[in-house]
Amino acid sequence: MKKTMIALAGLAIVGALAGSAHAQDKKILAVVVKGLDNPFFTVMGQGCADWNTANPDSEYECLYTGPALSSDEAGEVQIVQDLISRGVAGIAISPSNAPAMANMLRSVAPTMPIITVDADLLPADADLRKTYFGTNNYDMGVGMANELMKLKPEGGTVCLQLGNVAAANINERAAGFRDTIAGTKGIERLADTNGWTEIEGCPVFTNDDIPTANQQMADVFTANPDLTAFILVGGWAQFGPQAYAQNTDQVMDRLKSKDLIIIAGDTLPPQVQAFNEGRSHFQIGQRPYQMGNEAPDILIELIGGGTVEDPKFTGLDLCTLEDPGICAP
Repeated sequence: MKKTMIALAGLAIVGALAGSAHAQDKKILAVVVKGLDNPFFTVMGQGCADWNTANPDSEYECLYTGPALSSDEAGEVQIVQDLISRGVAGIAISPSNAPAMANMLRSVAPTMPIITVDADLLPADADLRKTYFGTNNYDMGVGMANELMKLKPEGGTVCLQLGNVAAANINERAAGFRDTIAGTKGIERLADTNGWTEIEGCPVFTNDDIPTANQQMADVFTANPDLTAFILVGGWAQFGPQAYAQNTDQVMDRLKSKDLIIIAGDTLPPQVQAFNEGRSHFQIGQRPYQMGNEAPDILIELIGGGTVEDPKFTGLDLCTLEDPGICAP
């Protein structure tokens, strides 16, 4: 099954390049995401598409692509390898499995500029890309922790919901969260640390799968009726609004009384709706459109011999109960 998915991923690249109206005339700038099934990346893809609309006379074209499923880490690596083999002008990658992507890049040694966007490679592999463009993920985790401590200064029990085990951006958020809660760096797990304890069975890993994320949330709520806080380090469960609503319906009294706190990453439309319905207490949003829309310009600057700052951070948008910000209805 996995080999079939990888083969299909390769065929998708061939089709995308051949099917583009300008592929034979324009140089390709590829934006490769973890999976086309994730609405976060759909927004990034819109940014890429709008770049093409805004630059009709450019010699370059932005191509948005990735594996069909976010769980297909090998498929994403294969897509990038195929793009390198076809000689595209530059590639922006959101690596799902940072070590696996780095191993391929090191073995292939591409000559075109490579940047990471949304998710970075590990620090030891930073030489393989020109810059990281996206969220300061550690600071995102810090923001989650600060809001939780404000809402629950007495501490309690917490469950972190993470993505792929090897996703560097998600792991950086978890580190920022734990370090801030603990008041010291390098904490791998909270165990009555500054008043906070991670419950047994957590963190849970969604592998970027929306139904899995919602099932995990339901299971955690059922097994831990006194849980203090559930932290969606990424927005996965909220990307399935019907299932997320059903999950939160079961604990709505606890959410309203702030006996149970839900904090989540990202501010996509279904998440804003959930926040306004009282199904979360804090949303911390990234800027995926900006990532997809500005990545081509960064690659063009590098192709021309220019330099860009490393890292190059986009901002964060905070939606709190006191100040809903961009989540205001």
